Amino acid sequence: MSEAVAQAVAERFARLYGAGPEGVWAAPGRVNLIGEHTDYNDGFVMPFALPHTAVAAVSRREDGVLRLHSADVEGGVTELRVADLAPGTDRGWTAYPAGVVWALREAGHEVTGADVHLASTVPAGAGLSSSAALEVVVAFALNDLYGLGLRGWQLARLCQRAENVYVGAPVGIMDQTAAACCEAGHALFLDTRDLSQRQIPFDLAAEGMRLLVVDTQVKHAHSEGEYGKRRAGCEKGAALLGVDALRDVPYAGLDAALERLGDDEEVRRLVRHVVTEDERVERVVSLLEAGDTAAIGPVLTEGHASLRDDFRISCRELDLVVDTALAEGALGARMTGGGFGGSAIVLARAADVDTLTKAVQEAFARAGLTAPRVFEAVPSAGARRLA
Repeated sequence: MSEAVAQAVAERFARLYGAGPEGVWAAPGRVNLIGEHTDYNDGFVMPFALPHTAVAAVSRREDGVLRLHSADVEGGVTELRVADLAPGTDRGWTAYPAGVVWALREAGHEVTGADVHLASTVPAGAGLSSSAALEVVVAFALNDLYGLGLRGWQLARLCQRAENVYVGAPVGIMDQTAAACCEAGHALFLDTRDLSQRQIPFDLAAEGMRLLVVDTQVKHAHSEGEYGKRRAGCEKGAALLGVDALRDVPYAGLDAALERLGDDEEVRRLVRHVVTEDERVERVVSLLEAGDTAAIGPVLTEGHASLRDDFRISCRELDLVVDTALAEGALGARMTGGGFGGSAIVLARAADVDTLTKAVQEAFARAGLTAPRVFEAVPSAGARRLA
């Protein structure tokens, strides 16, 4: 599969630029199992990589020119000069790969240009980190081609900076780290404060279970509005409580912390979600390490209730997926990703997958909603060179 994809992308590169690429790389989208909106609060997250990837064929240039093309976007090759790259100058898809080049150069790495052709199977706008996959695949390619010697977590940091500063989206570090560092058959337990990682075995098929992703087809746009408001509210909560980040509010001390916040109901809700969500991540880690995978289902469902009621970032379609799946016997379900659309995940016994899928599709049809896309999420490898 990966050889065929690499060959196809390399052949398109050659047609575009007149010569074959120096290499082909891939970086995956991700599903976050648990730990939502905790990453920019220095908390815990637990993503795993999808088999869906952004693939890049890339060659170096020495003349200061960056040429970008995507098989997934209408239009020809975009040509930029690396010396002219600056935050806020690009609002299109090219801001993601161009931002990576900018971030590498800002960090002192001598990147003198590149020809890039990209193709992605990560669904855009589905809350599965299609943008992080684009950033990380370009970063990995340039790291290899220019011999920068940077490790996965370092490249993830630079990609986060590209998205925060160059693109202007206030995302945390989780998505880029997942794309860079995940391993097949595992979920990544990541402490976003110190970037320490543990690979947690997560082989659902061996235990007769499946994790479904239900893409509601409702698109979201993170860099606009509501995501930034939630982040600012979390920062306000931390400041009012006198801590560096909400990560520092202990779960056992949550009630006392909420009392100190008085009648600021919005901040109280945000704080409650983040503190309880960090505890849910730790609970899921413990259950998986104990081999009690089915028991994580109710924890996922708790997480959805918190995102819906306290963080208030769910929507009608996401709630419909969760409620329908649970009514049909799912072990657990929740929205995943930034919210306001995107995808939900459903943990189910393998024997129940067809019934659950049909029930969700029928529920959407009855509600007059666009049919959702349903697929199995298989924990897959992080960024890597294909050819």
